Amino acid sequence: MSASDSSRLSGRVKRYAQVGRAVGGLALGASEGRAGKLKEALGGLKGPLMKVAQIMATIPDALPADYAASLRELQSNAPRMGWPFVKRRMVGELGPDWQARFQDFEIEAAHAASLGQVHRATAHDGRALACKLQYPGMDSVVAADLKQLKLIFALYKAYDGAIDPKEIHAELSERLTEELDYRREAANMRLYADMLKDEAGIQVPESLPELSTDRLLTMTWLQGRPLLELKDSPQEMRDQVALNMFRAWYVPFYRFGVIHGDPHLGNYTLKPDGSVNLLDFGCIRVFPPRFVKGVLDLYKAVETGDRDLAVSAYESWGFAKPSAQLVETLNHWASFLFAPLLEDRPRLIQETVSPGAEGYRVVAKVQEELRRMGGVRPPREFVLMDRAAIGLGSVFLHLRARINWHRLFHTVVGDFSLEELGKQQNTALLSAGVAPAKKD
Repeated sequence: MSASDSSRLSGRVKRYAQVGRAVGGLALGASEGRAGKLKEALGGLKGPLMKVAQIMATIPDALPADYAASLRELQSNAPRMGWPFVKRRMVGELGPDWQARFQDFEIEAAHAASLGQVHRATAHDGRALACKLQYPGMDSVVAADLKQLKLIFALYKAYDGAIDPKEIHAELSERLTEELDYRREAANMRLYADMLKDEAGIQVPESLPELSTDRLLTMTWLQGRPLLELKDSPQEMRDQVALNMFRAWYVPFYRFGVIHGDPHLGNYTLKPDGSVNLLDFGCIRVFPPRFVKGVLDLYKAVETGDRDLAVSAYESWGFAKPSAQLVETLNHWASFLFAPLLEDRPRLIQETVSPGAEGYRVVAKVQEELRRMGGVRPPREFVLMDRAAIGLGSVFLHLRARINWHRLFHTVVGDFSLEELGKQQNTALLSAGVAPAKKD
């Protein structure tokens, strides 16, 4: 690591120390104004911890509502690293003749994020490329981030014991560590290309192994525009984009047991015909087939009022012998999430006057009940499932999409078979070189 890179990392570590003192002090202070102080304490990091904080802010029950509102205001605006930095990093990844391996490589970064930045380039065969280059020392940075996250959780537990965040921390730790491995992300990209090969409305870039390493991922550049530019488009176009987004996330889940856990606006772009470009594959979760079956069992339980089936679903997720009171409370949240899928008619994803307020009203009620029961430790699988559900719901709200979600859901699920899902998952993972789901 160069002197300037070391200095940059040293500065970040100093900020971690300041945040640690601030968060530790907040845990001992009065509750009034703590959310604002938390935002102030974290606001200067603008790194992986901010990514974690923003994920946490979208997971129901993971943080108190005032904390979540404060964290949602934070933006991950990592400064672009200069050309001397880029040249040093590229020499380290591809060797001193790295520039000769491209027809062209743009000096200015096209995008910058918490873990690295993206440069546009051109291959010798004329293909437009995206080169995702990781910042130096990120292993140490992420490890420090996760320690800070424990302090945040300690602060939360001092505030409210409704949710035990131990499994949430474990899940985020594993996923963030995986995101540092760009060869793993390239394998995830191959996996998604295979799973979505029959989806005309979804495009996945192609990685170039000869121009990639553990910390450099080179892929084809997919041209598209941000979703925010679609807000004034005709209803038909907005509905088409919503349909493609739904299939992009849930065809892999219900047919292969795989979820993309980060539907962040920067992770996809749109083509003029409404098709979706998926751009980032660092945050991917492979589930055991029984978990997918549990999701579908819970849907059927909510649809039919079958309490025994709901109990079976929760037990398959890791809730050991859930009490009648816990089942009733969890069903309240499940009913809210599944509501758009239960009505066989075109509708908005949420039809209340204030959809966001309605969601937080439900969350508040669930939290109150869980607190009264002494708290609960949600299975770690919920972290990315909730992130995907809430993130996509926000997209659909923004698009004001009016779709028959019930029929779309059943089209994606089809004639579900646990055995067939297991076979399809194994074949796809083996072909792409992705590790299978961990056994319980």
